[in-house]
Amino acid sequence: MALHLAPAMASDFSEPWKSSDRALVVDAYEYNAIDWPKLATDKRIVGFINKASDGLSPPYACSGNETEVKLCKALWKRHAVARELYQTRKSMAKALGLKWGAYHLARPGNPIDQANNFIDFAAPDADDLMAIDIEENDPTKWMSLEDAEEFVRHIQRRTGRFPILYTNGTTAQHIADNREKYPLLSRLPLWYARYKPEIGLHFPKGNWQSYALWQFSAQANCSARSCPYRIPGTETDIDVNVAPMNAEDLRRAWPFGGLLDVPMEMIASVPLPIGREVGLAGEVTLSYASVEPASAIAALENAFQVRGQQHPDRFGIAVADEPAIALAKAEVGLFGKVAAYFASLTQRVVLAFSDTPGVDPITTATIPARTEVP
Repeated sequence: MALHLAPAMASDFSEPWKSSDRALVVDAYEYNAIDWPKLATDKRIVGFINKASDGLSPPYACSGNETEVKLCKALWKRHAVARELYQTRKSMAKALGLKWGAYHLARPGNPIDQANNFIDFAAPDADDLMAIDIEENDPTKWMSLEDAEEFVRHIQRRTGRFPILYTNGTTAQHIADNREKYPLLSRLPLWYARYKPEIGLHFPKGNWQSYALWQFSAQANCSARSCPYRIPGTETDIDVNVAPMNAEDLRRAWPFGGLLDVPMEMIASVPLPIGREVGLAGEVTLSYASVEPASAIAALENAFQVRGQQHPDRFGIAVADEPAIALAKAEVGLFGKVAAYFASLTQRVVLAFSDTPGVDPITTATIPARTEVP
């Protein structure tokens, strides 16, 4: 079935958090303080979304001069602590009956490697929400929208589901205006970030009729004196989101995972042909044939086919090293041929590939006011 979000009512674009029947979701990163027993006293809170990975993982092995090695080891130590905290929070949230989600802070760099980093870090369960966080449409600071398309595609390859899209109004409008160029991003449920009491005039209704979540409160507009909504057990730097639905409806919609108004069966199957005479007779019921999943070898080959911006550093070589780049590309082409040969021998071979652990070396950047820890 298709993933539908009912068009939001006018009131859902103007301070909907003031309506007691609107569900709330908290999102946090590793430096937010959480008092779980107190947080659980707010029965409007349905879900908790935690930061998982941030850009690319650090190098597998530490090398370089003494300073570089120390920095590398510090990043891995931070990663270990952040991952342990992530799993602890996940256990606490689910024990309290909250829905769980994870987001990836998208940075410049190979989108497939970032998608793998996210999945390996978050290890999402089937009922966990996934999100890609694109702070701005600035490819010098954040993942380009072209690469984000590939990130989303690879998440679907590995998990069978799509993430939701977190971004601000300007970037969402740009995607909406260029939806032919971004056929995946423009169809993802939208997690909209805007810290104003009303968004009706700015929301890109030409593409999205509603938001899945609206991040309305953050450190940018919440202080000790004034805050749109205060979550018990948290400080003023916590991010708060509202859904255009009640708690029961949000639990049913969670974890989203599909494309808006695109039937899921059309993604995993194709319609069987019908005869002309039968078609002209009318009242035809379409039947669908399942599409056989790609073999593990074909999927591995596909992982090397970057369709967004090109990232020569994926092969572990310097950008300036043109001969090495050419050799690496040739090796990938050769790998593709070998993969195709083995895939043609049998479609029933199951291969197990070990995943590279993800990493979360730096803090979130949900709002500009936050700074990264050196």
